[in-house]
Amino acid sequence: MELCLAGYGIIGKAWHSHYLADGYELRTWNRSPKAVPGFVADLARAAEGADVIHIVVSDPPAVEKVLEKIIPVLGPESLIIQSSTISPSWASLFQSKVEAKGASYVEAPFTGSKIAAENRQNVFYLGGRPDAVQRAQRVLKGLSKIISHVGTVEQASALKLAMNLQIASIAQALSESLSLARSYGIPDILYFELLENNVSRSGLSDLKKPKLLASDYSPQFSIKHMHKDLNLALESALSTSLPLPLTQATRAIYQQGLEQGLGDQDFTALIELLKPERKK
Repeated sequence: MELCLAGYGIIGKAWHSHYLADGYELRTWNRSPKAVPGFVADLARAAEGADVIHIVVSDPPAVEKVLEKIIPVLGPESLIIQSSTISPSWASLFQSKVEAKGASYVEAPFTGSKIAAENRQNVFYLGGRPDAVQRAQRVLKGLSKIISHVGTVEQASALKLAMNLQIASIAQALSESLSLARSYGIPDILYFELLENNVSRSGLSDLKKPKLLASDYSPQFSIKHMHKDLNLALESALSTSLPLPLTQATRAIYQQGLEQGLGDQDFTALIELLKPERKK
């Protein structure tokens, strides 16, 4: 199978390695050139003739630019798997553009950041027509531990945003909880030891414990990307007249992180904003 991977960021890098190991005839494109096997600088040439084009870039405008380049070279057997986090309205628009060309489109957002991607443990939420989804499942099975066909492209996108807004809010609560304990001289080790036996323990606290203990903010999922997702979630909620007050408050904290120059760091870096010595 000929496969084009459009995007070589934190996640794309891991998937590139897996696709090569699994024997795909792989062509990879990225906005900035990468010295990796199969890299093609011209996106249209990378996509032309590919059975599958898998997109994982930063945001809806970036996806739109990718599609502008590749739609002219799509054929009726082409399958677009779109894994960037976007919104339901964007997903619907992109599906219509691809299908107008006679090709197939699957919205395939995922959960699980860098570690999950490296270990083939991503969870995919697929949206699209059943025949296209079946084809996408065969491609994505080597990257994932769970693949779920949740319905339409809009539903797949909405579900991913729903998960991310929860992650962002839980992470902020964890940071504030840990900071309160620290302010009273409670050791981090004791805090996490007792958290393990508290109902508030979560998969997120387990995942982020090492980073918080070490103040290691190297990105698994950056503040700027989570901020983008919170914006998309709020925009999507607005279209259904759904108030999301906690998400609005959380987005304001992420905006502060951007203004403080933390955008490229892992979202756990927002705990730095709670330090008394940091200028607000």
